[in-house]
Amino acid sequence: MSVMGTRVLRKEDPKFITVGGTYTADVDDPRLANAVHVTYVRSTMAHARITQIDVSETRNAPGVVGVYTADDLGDLPVCPPAVPLFPGPLQDRPHLAKDKVVFVGEPIVAVVTEQEYQGEDAAETVFVDYEPLDAVIDIEAALTDANVVHTEAGTNVMVEMAAMGMATGWTDDFMNDVEVVVKERIINQRVAACPLEVRSVATVWDDGKLVLWMSNQAPHGVMGGLQAMYGLEREQIQVLLPDVGGGFGPKISLMPEEGVLPFIAKDLGRPVRWTESRSENMMAMGHGRAQVQYVEIGGTKDGDVTHYRIRAIGDGGAYASMGGFLPFFTATMASGTYAIPNIETDAKSVVTNTMSTVAYRGAGRPEATAAVERAMDLFAAEIGMDPVEVRRKNLIGDEAFPFTTATGAVYDTGAYETTLDMALDAAGYADLRAEQARRREAGDTKLLGIGVSSYVEITAGPAPGGNEWGKVEVQADGKIKAYSGSFSHGQGHATSFAMLVADKLGVGVDDVEVVQGDTDQVVQGVGTFGSRSLQLGGSAVFEAAGQVVDRARELAAQLLEANADDVVLDTESGQFHVAGTPAVAKSWGEVIEANGGQGIEAEADFNGGATFPFGAHVIVVEVDSETGQVTVERVVTCDDSGTLLNPMLVEGQRHGGIAQGVAQALLEEVVYDDFGNPVTSNFADYSIISATELPSYELTTLETPTPNNPLGAKGIGESGAIGSTPAVQSAVVDAVSHLGIRHIDIPTTAEKVWRAIQDAS
Repeated sequence: MSVMGTRVLRKEDPKFITVGGTYTADVDDPRLANAVHVTYVRSTMAHARITQIDVSETRNAPGVVGVYTADDLGDLPVCPPAVPLFPGPLQDRPHLAKDKVVFVGEPIVAVVTEQEYQGEDAAETVFVDYEPLDAVIDIEAALTDANVVHTEAGTNVMVEMAAMGMATGWTDDFMNDVEVVVKERIINQRVAACPLEVRSVATVWDDGKLVLWMSNQAPHGVMGGLQAMYGLEREQIQVLLPDVGGGFGPKISLMPEEGVLPFIAKDLGRPVRWTESRSENMMAMGHGRAQVQYVEIGGTKDGDVTHYRIRAIGDGGAYASMGGFLPFFTATMASGTYAIPNIETDAKSVVTNTMSTVAYRGAGRPEATAAVERAMDLFAAEIGMDPVEVRRKNLIGDEAFPFTTATGAVYDTGAYETTLDMALDAAGYADLRAEQARRREAGDTKLLGIGVSSYVEITAGPAPGGNEWGKVEVQADGKIKAYSGSFSHGQGHATSFAMLVADKLGVGVDDVEVVQGDTDQVVQGVGTFGSRSLQLGGSAVFEAAGQVVDRARELAAQLLEANADDVVLDTESGQFHVAGTPAVAKSWGEVIEANGGQGIEAEADFNGGATFPFGAHVIVVEVDSETGQVTVERVVTCDDSGTLLNPMLVEGQRHGGIAQGVAQALLEEVVYDDFGNPVTSNFADYSIISATELPSYELTTLETPTPNNPLGAKGIGESGAIGSTPAVQSAVVDAVSHLGIRHIDIPTTAEKVWRAIQDAS
């Protein structure tokens, strides 16, 4: 029986709920015996010249076996940039700062000790003398170049997308003769990924071969970075990724603290380990979002939106990384789910004295949705129309797909009004509006707010798509292995990829072992990010499994004395027979025997186009008008991710995404003071969401298969974080809209909401 589309329990979970996972800090490999531990001395200044680094006392501290400054690294190349788009001075981040620091948390000295606990004490003995410089913290102030972070670059502007043809630019007469125009400045705040597992690395040189364990999302990307840094051939490096406790984007690239560790291991002739603290993670692992947006939306008084434009200014942080590129995605997806004929985009990124921004769940697409959905609400308020009806009137029709937006994005499939109606029906929208009116009439202090969002995102992008590698083996002993260049950090690849192979080969899901995260066994790959795993990695494994079946059919045909075209595999029994005569059949074991006892294998490098998952979220909140406290009462969503392979895995991804999206709307924000000091550097100051703040979700599902891969699958990993944030923001503003309040920036904290109410009154 086919397992496709069924709720197969995760193969990964028995280990996690019994003995637990094996994370990088847990790896107990004989090659790591006698490992030493690295502790980084980090900058306490956001912007300063370094006038002295004194490590003389440190070298004699208890347990110290090595101390490294930038001078000790010689000409070790920097880590290759995540996006080779920016000028060298902006993207070539040193492993250890030498003459200057540009953000609090930048590593300056690596202290190596016998025991991990000795590192903190030894690091305290390092003396660094600074000459303070003015810090650039404000995104818009950075645009003026009044104070340049990297003087050798001469500007704080990392990239202007319009100048590179990656945005249209704004024109002076764009809104001329438009009947209704609404403008707003919107903040999409800086957030931290907060993975359960912080960054961690263990490395050793084993008989001239570099072996490195790491908490990361893309093993082959790490391997490529190490090859470039250390001048090694592929066979001279093995990257191993054990269990990973969350990635969310910041663990895609090789970072300086990680890239320098093999140098230290080789210099000392000993294995080296490094695991950062939670405070280090909050300060120095890449952050997400961080955009200031200017939006203008225009149309008619009866609700037709004819013009829309967005200027997105991204905070790239102190060094250009993936985050500096993400305003391009924001510009590309500016249209959202709407058939807006006239769109202009402007996108740029700037340097500031803060930690670099990187990809974070959705990476540029949530920012686009948040902007256009806020604009739709503002437009509806301006013309006095229900925000749902404004959306409905401007949605791209079901018959229009594939649809090319005014920004050039080509949406594959869609049913936007259907998902909106499904979510509204599940929520009981009319009854909610009636209850809201009743409370307002009664003067209730517990105000009801109903927020709606319609979203579309791009997965396996940027267009035209991407590729991933897979391999399937039916081994001589009958065991079945599937190899994938993708890599799971919680998504359930061991289950989903095994389902694909089992369905194709007619075997049990438990009979298939999925191999991933080891560059010695998996010869090539790209990794897991951008919701690409199933549609690219899964398709590669699926195609490889199909090739294995085709080769096995030829062998079975010889045994059955038939033409191979007439032989079929009965996936119910897992046996080959001539079509129409199942009584005479051959097993996989017999086919292997006919192959001289040799296994059968095939590999595929699947190239597929980008897909565009979509959905609608309805979120109901209660706002206490006396305190500003926001309570999320209901979360109702309808999300499409193409053909569903395993609904349970999909629900897990939706649950996690919604939680992170709601968290951004309500609570989370990385904050720096005027001097560039992070004031949210631990979980006491940075509020992550818990089950207490979240109701049980009400999930409905739609499937619109994509033609862009053989599975019909689209991504789902980021959808929840894209649709929920604007829906919460919309709900909070809706709750207080009768007071004359049109806009509140996220996060909608109690203080911010209370102040808006006070200002309105």
